Amino acid sequence: MTVSLEQLRRCHIAVDLGAARTRVYVKGLGLVVDEPSVAAVNTRTGSLIAVGALAEQMTGRTPAYIRVARPVTGGTVVDIEMAQRMLRHLIGDKLRRQLRRKPRLRAAACTPHDSDPLAQRAAVETLVGLGARRVELVDTLIAAAVGCGLPVEQPTATMIMVCGAATTQIAVLSLGAIVTAVRIPVGGNAIDHAIIQHLRQQHQLMLPSQSVRPLQLALRGNGLTPKGPAVTEIHGRDVATGLARSVQVDTAAVRQAIHTPLTAVLDGLGKVLRDCPPDLVADLADCGIMMVGGSALLPGLDQMLRDATGMPVRIAERPDVCSVLGLGAMLDGKIQPLVLDPLAR
Repeated sequence: MTVSLEQLRRCHIAVDLGAARTRVYVKGLGLVVDEPSVAAVNTRTGSLIAVGALAEQMTGRTPAYIRVARPVTGGTVVDIEMAQRMLRHLIGDKLRRQLRRKPRLRAAACTPHDSDPLAQRAAVETLVGLGARRVELVDTLIAAAVGCGLPVEQPTATMIMVCGAATTQIAVLSLGAIVTAVRIPVGGNAIDHAIIQHLRQQHQLMLPSQSVRPLQLALRGNGLTPKGPAVTEIHGRDVATGLARSVQVDTAAVRQAIHTPLTAVLDGLGKVLRDCPPDLVADLADCGIMMVGGSALLPGLDQMLRDATGMPVRIAERPDVCSVLGLGAMLDGKIQPLVLDPLAR
């Protein structure tokens, strides 16, 4: 999956197919698509009803003949045909006509670190179905590091944590390459599931799927840190009676509930540091960890990492779009490689 910057400069479009959101960057236009990776299909006729935000609003609210599909799981395309149809509608007819005028349309796509050949092939097939003649694959860790402004091409260590919906990827980068990295199957969805299970077991309350994110937003004002509010009111459905009910949730208990899945993230972080050369670890003590991805905004997560590692932890300015902006910077030629000339003898 090694691709040069020269090959990326020839690409016309960059796509980040994430488990939560799909983002498309077009050379010369910038970020043109940033929508949820969801499609609603009529199972009787096979026709596509909605994509993106509208399809996500239909989750759990549709009749039996409408299926809400998520063609991307953990950064891997699991339904190529549905992913192609979703992308076509997200891009729109006008932009697709502009892209068709390219004699040899080239595309770039993000793939998770250490993804298997089958997952890479699925990403390539998805973009080939949109008319791309050639598809370049870039590691999500490299693209995210470029997108958040880390000096990845320098001979100093930079550490990045990509907090996605289904996975968390952690890596140490130096000289434009990955020194050591790990991918953990724990992400924002695991955090949501932990909150839902806690409310069901402790309060006999079923939380609607659409209410998990608002719950995190309600707790964001330092709610998952000891200085935050002690309780938060949550609305849901009673498990026994099925009636609507409101409960006062102890934020300290919620903090403890989400700590369990985050333990795996801390273990992965420790493994990366143990496998990293000592000279690079010394650099990390100064520059610390950069967090990107939508789940990086989980309240209290950055403080948890500071307490566990003793290193400074920063969140990128726009953590959710760093990967696709990094790909876009490579397409636009804004990234210059560090030239290593062989020594003359």
